[in-house]
Amino acid sequence: MRGIRQNRDPLFWVSLFSCLAVSGFVVLPLLQMLCEPSWEELCEAVAEEAVRRSIGLSLYTSGWAALIAFVIGTPFAYLLARKSFPGKHIIESLVDLPIMIPHPIIGIAILSVAGNDHWFGRLIQEAGIRIMGTMTGIIVVLTFVGLPFYINTVKNGFEAIPVRLENVSRSLGASPSSTFLRITFPLAWRSMLVGLILCAARAISEFGAVIIVAYHPMVAPVLIYERFTAYGLEYAQPVSVLLILVCLLLFILLRFASVAGRREKALPAASARASRGHHG
Repeated sequence: MRGIRQNRDPLFWVSLFSCLAVSGFVVLPLLQMLCEPSWEELCEAVAEEAVRRSIGLSLYTSGWAALIAFVIGTPFAYLLARKSFPGKHIIESLVDLPIMIPHPIIGIAILSVAGNDHWFGRLIQEAGIRIMGTMTGIIVVLTFVGLPFYINTVKNGFEAIPVRLENVSRSLGASPSSTFLRITFPLAWRSMLVGLILCAARAISEFGAVIIVAYHPMVAPVLIYERFTAYGLEYAQPVSVLLILVCLLLFILLRFASVAGRREKALPAASARASRGHHG
């Protein structure tokens, strides 16, 4: 055993150190946050109507953002996965742009378009749609920041489906729409589920753009910020723990969906290898 330990390549120790450093960097602050509030403080936070309302609003608006991403992002992701056209790389870069832009800028940009000084803002206001300080504005912001995560995930899912399956369906007389609904969509549903979870998880954690567009009604990150600035760390920690638990639940669902998807992909491949071995 000592000889094996001495023969370890330096890359192994560097990798081990990196693993411990990254794990500690992520886990230590979160673990401290989870352990800091007492059980009584957590129960008091849960009992507060403002806390329940803000977390419920975060879940509600994030769910709507994920649903909108599903409706408008699925056909777009399919287009990017299956078609080549001039400017495709530019469009793909534009899709990723909300990930890189500082999010207060996103809030300011949305208000610039939705304000009275812009023709689009006047148009939607005449239609009775208000963005500033409304739940609609929160949903718009959350859709903006969550949409890239959905589109990229579903695009990868579509690309993993063999084109020949669609070609066989088309050769049998099915239309493109029928082929998508009967062949492609059922095969890509797990990627869509993962994309929905990622979109909702990203949306539920958004703060910078939301606070610009709609300080009220107050979603959970804004409530945490208000309590921290007004009363200090101890008053903000219980609500932070509750939001961490909600996000943790979303990522547990994400891991289950991802693992199940990998197993489903592995089974046909294993069956094909077994069949080739049997015939050989």
